[in-house]
Amino acid sequence: MAGLPASLRRLNPVDIGAAAAVLLAAVGVIWSPKLAGTVARATGALRPVLVTVDVRGVPAADPGGLAQAMRTEGKTSLVIRNQPHGSVTIKAVEPVERRITVVLPNGTVSSVADPNTRGFTSFEARLQLEGMGQRSAGGVVLGNQALKIGSPVELEGALYRINGTVSNVRLGGQ
Repeated sequence: MAGLPASLRRLNPVDIGAAAAVLLAAVGVIWSPKLAGTVARATGALRPVLVTVDVRGVPAADPGGLAQAMRTEGKTSLVIRNQPHGSVTIKAVEPVERRITVVLPNGTVSSVADPNTRGFTSFEARLQLEGMGQRSAGGVVLGNQALKIGSPVELEGALYRINGTVSNVRLGGQ
């Protein structure tokens, strides 16, 4: 210790630990996901991402009213793999009719509307959502999560919280 300057000889291990904590905090702030998103937005790397989500079998007393409420609200909160993404725009809500296949007595096969939906109504729809994302090596990234066909998502609005499955992902301009 004789060769060290007097100012360094007075350093305490607690001081060194505090300096390391400050350094780690600074690194955490610099590499935070929000900062990465801000940088991507500033550089023009973010582009519109169109996501199709299929929702099936959600019990609803008034499926048509739920679809209309979603259209009126115009936005929904999106959760991808239990990680909140934020808000995305609802571009369209298309009701999907549940159908069954029936073999007729003459041997022909026909597809008809499911008669069981009269007694127990459920919400079945295909939603078109739009958010901001970017292309990465793992596919399209939306909200710091790679979004692929088959990914489970959760949609939440003022009147609903429903689960769906991604059936299509397109980066804007494709």
